[in-house]
Amino acid sequence: MSVEFERLFDRCRSAFGQERTFARAKVLAMSALVGLGRRTVSGMLCTSAQQFSDWSAAYRIFEESRFDREEIFRPVRQAVLERLDPREPLVAMMDDTLIRKRGRKVHGASWRRDPLGPAFATNFVWGQRYLQISGALPPASGPGQARGIPMDLIHAPGASRPRRNAPPEEWREYRKQQQRMRISAIGAERLRALRAKLDESGERDRALVVSVDGGFTNRTTFRPVPPNTILIGRLRKDARLFGSVVPKPRRGRPRWFGERLPTPEEMRQDDSIPWAGVEAFAAGKSHVFKVKTVSSIRWSGTGSRDVRLVIIAPLAYRARKGSQLLYRDPTYLICTSPGLPLSKLLQAYIWRWEIEVNFRDEKTLLGMGEAQVRTPQAVENIPSFIAAAYAFLLLSNTTDSKSSDLPPPKWYPARAHRRESTAHMIGCLRSQLWGKAMGLNITHFASSPSHTPNASLFQNSLSSAVYYAFK
Repeated sequence: MSVEFERLFDRCRSAFGQERTFARAKVLAMSALVGLGRRTVSGMLCTSAQQFSDWSAAYRIFEESRFDREEIFRPVRQAVLERLDPREPLVAMMDDTLIRKRGRKVHGASWRRDPLGPAFATNFVWGQRYLQISGALPPASGPGQARGIPMDLIHAPGASRPRRNAPPEEWREYRKQQQRMRISAIGAERLRALRAKLDESGERDRALVVSVDGGFTNRTTFRPVPPNTILIGRLRKDARLFGSVVPKPRRGRPRWFGERLPTPEEMRQDDSIPWAGVEAFAAGKSHVFKVKTVSSIRWSGTGSRDVRLVIIAPLAYRARKGSQLLYRDPTYLICTSPGLPLSKLLQAYIWRWEIEVNFRDEKTLLGMGEAQVRTPQAVENIPSFIAAAYAFLLLSNTTDSKSSDLPPPKWYPARAHRRESTAHMIGCLRSQLWGKAMGLNITHFASSPSHTPNASLFQNSLSSAVYYAFK
């Protein structure tokens, strides 16, 4: 895995202006993955045994923008596209995340609503907001759960509110910045940039299917859809829907909306619209979902474009064995392409959960946001750098068939196609790097204990303890 990681990271050499800067960044990227403790810049230096040398060069990489944040993700996009069939669309997921901070002078930090707060009370936390786009890398054979690969990460702060007695000009400029710096406006801009990068790389004919949540299902994101791009978003159950317009000669501006249609919730309760079974992979196995679909409708968020409404009935589940069947809320989706097959539409939306997995791994395992920096350049560069290193780690695991050097423990379930977690990937990378440093064989370092009455209950094995400590 370490060899494949270095090979993939070498493909982003063009993002750095100097060879020594690139070599130093490669060491820092690997240190950010295998390091112990907090993922600060000093922690990366200590992991690579640079704590007794000059540390200013490492800080200048981020403080003075010694690399191109756009260019560093180019090899990630190319690697994902190389693993896809030429006729297969690129499925992407877009969402924003909140990184909590404490310093009041950190660039871009402000009071924001806590997404983990209870539904009956709105809590606010001090933090920074980032927008990420991840590409779905499906399994090589057959249906299965895709792996989310980060392909873009950008800092998305809000507008700075002027003082109360500020001149009217400052308040007017503040209102304009509020519109430009909305998360949905930034998301629409990043989608256009991603579509442009695909066209520049010779993928003009490949469709781009993007799945978003309800926060991006609005006219700011859905009206300026780039060419050959399909958006799938979660819709409100009481959204106002209209029928298509029948062309008629009339004076004035052409009409966009036809007659008023029932709301998505009313359509779900309408027995005249039949349910259909659609198979999709979710939660480790294939399920048959009950789906209703209505084509050729119009919604105010998409303007004069015909869209498709998809209503998904909730799956039944049991909290424990033998308990009663429970149901969650139904889901209402809107798709900008009425011709997209229903199975691909449903699977693309289910894969949207992978970006939530990316956020959890980046913040809990890789320590995104723990770096103690506050300047605008460092605040924007370090999280993007960590997200790119995380993407190279995921790609190196999917490429290298012999990446799992650590045999699984006895209590692991015996599954033929068990999905490796990010923690296991980091443990394998640590075992390879530290095994070389200690000069030990990492393939069969542990032997089965003898089950005799006089056998010791605990054997102090340094290799086993080190390799499995952070698995």
